[in-house]
Amino acid sequence: MDFDLSGDQKILQTSVREFLNKECSKDKVRELEEDERGYDIEMWKKMAELEWMGVVFPEEYGGTEGDFIDLMILVEEMGRYILPSPFFSTILSSLSILEYGDEGQKEKFLPKIAKGEEIWTLALMESSVTYEASGIKLRAIPEKEEYILEGTKLFVPYAHVADRLLVVARTSEEKNPKDGITVFIVDVAKTKGLEVEVIPTAAHDKQCEVRFDHVKVSKDNVLGDVGRGWDVVNFIIQRGAVLKCAEMVGGAQAVLEMANDYAKERVQFDRPIGSFQAIQHKLADMFTEIEGLRYLVYEAAWMINVGSPSDLLISMGKAKANEVYQRTCIEGIRIHGAIGFTREEDVGLYYLRTKAAEFAFGDTDSHRKQIAIELERS
Repeated sequence: MDFDLSGDQKILQTSVREFLNKECSKDKVRELEEDERGYDIEMWKKMAELEWMGVVFPEEYGGTEGDFIDLMILVEEMGRYILPSPFFSTILSSLSILEYGDEGQKEKFLPKIAKGEEIWTLALMESSVTYEASGIKLRAIPEKEEYILEGTKLFVPYAHVADRLLVVARTSEEKNPKDGITVFIVDVAKTKGLEVEVIPTAAHDKQCEVRFDHVKVSKDNVLGDVGRGWDVVNFIIQRGAVLKCAEMVGGAQAVLEMANDYAKERVQFDRPIGSFQAIQHKLADMFTEIEGLRYLVYEAAWMINVGSPSDLLISMGKAKANEVYQRTCIEGIRIHGAIGFTREEDVGLYYLRTKAAEFAFGDTDSHRKQIAIELERS
């Protein structure tokens, strides 16, 4: 396996980095933390013009025929700049439309997503706060040509600005909790009985509570097969976990570079602090961990790209990313000294996002459990 980027991929990486360096300063990040929408509309339009939203779509749906590695490169650079944006939730939803949608759904939704005309998000987690199928309790009751949705979803990113939701619901109670689950496409603007409330979080990442009170959804808006929705959910979780790891790699790399630059500039006892062995060891450990994580995540992404997702690699990557990102941020703050804990220092912005990233698509304990299961099977 050769994980070196191709010429086109290096061009993509450079162009994304240059755009975000210009458009997504840390002052902009701080500004958007306080913004009601949580993202910049003009920046979103520019991203669409650069064809980021359709990077993995076929040309017939307005895409650029890229692959999962191209998407991973995009997300890694977004993590480097901690871009506040509904891009992640939208592109993850679109991957499931591309994989499980019928031709009518693809033709209706994908071109709009590619043009940046619609924001999508996944309504999956509930009060049990688990990614296990047993946690799906929101009911979908059949009624003539519709389903009636009743229940509540938590931690739905950017639901307050979303045009459509992918809602994971239970259409029947079965012995195996993975059976009887169905995924629905819900048009927010045209749906009555839907209430959305933003949940305050340390990461300012616009997580929402979404309440469904007798919400009607046409049977035409079922994604995939009725009762077989866990296949769709598993597809999303696999890709979401790897992309979240890539985002965390980008963030960790940015923190390492900030810490290294600060160590060269900060002088104590008439010497840059980077000349002290204790600081050098911290930086060396940070660099080693990030590089090890990067290759693990790239391998997991490569397996998805060739059509053979590895649950073992995905869980290894996510468990390691959760710990490496947090340790990198903590050490970066320590290298900065007391000032690193202040809001004025950029390194703190990354640390605030470590917990949100850790629990997205499975925390460390859940992925360690999955690693043990995969090892037992081998």
